[in-house]
Amino acid sequence: MAKYARKVKSVDDLIEIRDEFLEETAKYRHTVMVCGGTGCVSSHCADVMNALKKQYTLRGLRDEVRIVETGCIGLCALGPAIVVEPEGVFYCNMTPEKVTQIVDKHLIGGNLIEQYTFFDEKTNSYIPHMKDIPFFRDQIKIALRNCGVIDYDSIEEYISRDGYFAIAKALFDIGRQGVYEELKASGLRGRGGAGFPTGVKWESGYNARDGQKYMVCNADEGDPGAFMDRSVLEGDPHSIIEAMMLGGYTIGANRGYVYVRAEYPIAVERLSEAIETARAFGLLGEHILGSDFDFDIEIRIGAGAFVCGEETALLNSIEGKRGEPRQKPPFPFQKGLFGCPTIINNVETLANIPAIIMKGSAWYASFGSDKSKGTKVFALAGDIRYSGIVEIQMGTPMREIVYTIGGGIKDGKQFKAIQSGGPSGGCLKEEHLDVPVTYEDLSAMGAIMGSGGLIVMDENTCMVDTARYFMDFVKDESCGHCVPCRIGTKRMLEILQKIVAGKGEMEDLEMLEILANTIKDTAMCGLGQTAPNPVLTTMKYFRDEYEAHVLHRTCPAHVCKDMLTYHIDPNKCRGCTLCARNCPVDAISGSVKQPHSIDVEKCIRCGTCISNCKFGAISVQ
Repeated sequence: MAKYARKVKSVDDLIEIRDEFLEETAKYRHTVMVCGGTGCVSSHCADVMNALKKQYTLRGLRDEVRIVETGCIGLCALGPAIVVEPEGVFYCNMTPEKVTQIVDKHLIGGNLIEQYTFFDEKTNSYIPHMKDIPFFRDQIKIALRNCGVIDYDSIEEYISRDGYFAIAKALFDIGRQGVYEELKASGLRGRGGAGFPTGVKWESGYNARDGQKYMVCNADEGDPGAFMDRSVLEGDPHSIIEAMMLGGYTIGANRGYVYVRAEYPIAVERLSEAIETARAFGLLGEHILGSDFDFDIEIRIGAGAFVCGEETALLNSIEGKRGEPRQKPPFPFQKGLFGCPTIINNVETLANIPAIIMKGSAWYASFGSDKSKGTKVFALAGDIRYSGIVEIQMGTPMREIVYTIGGGIKDGKQFKAIQSGGPSGGCLKEEHLDVPVTYEDLSAMGAIMGSGGLIVMDENTCMVDTARYFMDFVKDESCGHCVPCRIGTKRMLEILQKIVAGKGEMEDLEMLEILANTIKDTAMCGLGQTAPNPVLTTMKYFRDEYEAHVLHRTCPAHVCKDMLTYHIDPNKCRGCTLCARNCPVDAISGSVKQPHSIDVEKCIRCGTCISNCKFGAISVQ
């Protein structure tokens, strides 16, 4: 929270805070932004911050250098990271020792330390400035406009970047109808996965029966490998508060709820502090900005159930009930939280809205494609060189995301597949990489945009085992409310387990497709209906791998243990006995300085022999 709270009673007060902050910060020679996203926290960014503060004090830089802890800067693979402004120099893989040198040579001496900046393996050169680094260069940041740029804990800095001016514009300029009309004209669609037009949804809330209404933020981000919403909540919590205020004003709600995963403690802490600060400044509560609009927000912590990402299951959970979907209709805008009209948007959707209201629908609609407007935030993860959080213009080819922004496949391996949309998404081949990333194009290929998880897989990935992994996840996370999802996903998992164990038959493949299509057509909620997508797309695009498992009892990627055979090449084996001595089941025999052999019946395929062999004599077939 700010050192002292100033009651903001008018737009003039906002202007005064903005101007004072900009004047105060203009006196500093440098601003050093230390990434405080979860990825960098886990990489000990606190040690980097402490070392920086220590040098800052010892060198008497208090009046010359401003130190800021920000949210996620984006390039998680190279954290901890800091950025020195106004030059925009990106330092990565930071340590306390490196920070001490940066203070001496850069902040005091005026010379950047190139060898601590981003190293581009493709050009074999260092790229010091963020604007020139391929990972950052082609991104267009709207939802992430403040993440990694501002002090997430400073309401004054948020205000200095037009924060809370959008709600002022709505209250005193365009009005309730003007807000939803602007959103309709912008083309913004829900970023939680369904892609429903946001303006139409808010208009439905506006037209719903009078009385108590609610605004709900869905921050229950449960997809493996996804961290888009978490990054926004950690790095720019005030934008979500302001967006919910805009939603509450538009639909006529005086209360909002943020439903966030308990597994996001940093996001919960920062959002809680931001809400308290906004209340202290009078930007939440009664008579906001001197108007007759009242609005407040409460956080509800989810227990980690994947199904609570579905909007009606989320509502049940907020009400203290079992998190399982409700039958629709009625839809939430008709009868939602506590039986009242409710509008639900996910974090990324809300993060776009203040910028749209401030800059206008035409500005936002100028980005993207014909039907998929604006930008989309993705979490790049998996076998990619530069994992992290990115925001790209809709219509950008997947290849650009993987190879230009993500740097391609790590360790020099070949691309095999990419999964878009999390456990409910689909796995696509290299031939799909040149298709534009839009709702329509991904859907046509059998995948979905989803909330924005992108998991890249290299040549060593078994696509059958990948389908098994996601089906195992979906089966465990099924709420059990409907038979197709509860029983169908279990049967599909059993078949996949049978196939990866080397016991599959061709009729199993036929049954998999029948079950997948049945679940897709009959499951109660969107999560159940999309659960078979990983199986359907892998069977469509990687059919040869399924057939190899079934017809030839082999796993081409050498992943499925039950199909592997370990073999010792007698021409390479030196008889050092390391493999035999470390085998946990005594499956290896042989004399000293003589070639050894493996008893395939006793071998449990643990790989210990390979890791111990110094001569490359053991192979997997």
